[in-house]
Parts: sequence; C-alpha cells; structure tokens
Amino acid sequence: MTTRREKRDFTDEFKDQMVKLYNSGKPRSEIAREYDLTPSALNNWIRRINATGSAKECDNRTPEATELLRLRKENQKLKMENDILKQAALILAQK
Repeated sequence: MTTRREKRDFTDEFKDQMVKLYNSGKPRSEIAREYDLTPSALNNWIRRINATGSAKECDNRTPEATELLRLRKENQKLKMENDILKQAALILAQK
C-alpha cells in the first residue's frame, strides 16, 4: 500500500524557476528528483507556463471552458434549490 503525499503549495516564482531550468536544458526527471516534485506537477507547470506564461489553471482556460464551469456551478445550485423547494412542498402538503 502506498501512502499519499501531502499536498504542497508552491509559489509562482518557484514554478517559473523550475520551468526556466527545464527550458535551459535540464532534464525533467533530474529537476523532479532534485526538488522532490511529482513528474505530473512539473509537466503541468511546463505546459502551462510555456503556453500562456502563467502556471495558474484559471489563467489557462479558454473562454468557453470558463463559461462551462460557471454554468455547471449555476446548474448545481439550481438543482439544490429545486430539491429544497420540493421538500418544503411535501412538508406543507402534509399539514
């Protein structure tokens, strides 16, 4: 059984520095091992920073993806409100 590593937060400056190391020719595996990073995190930083200049996921979303996320949240909220109203209607109908 493997134990999960506790989630760590890294500053934008640190992420940017790791990508600069990679872009200067240092192998991904060496960077990940030396700084105790997961390969997937490093790969995401490299992909995002090289594409848009930012490692933040929200800065890398298309307008369509942002709108879809907003609509999904709104839909979930409306479903919850609808369920509450249905329960209230049932309670009031029993009286």
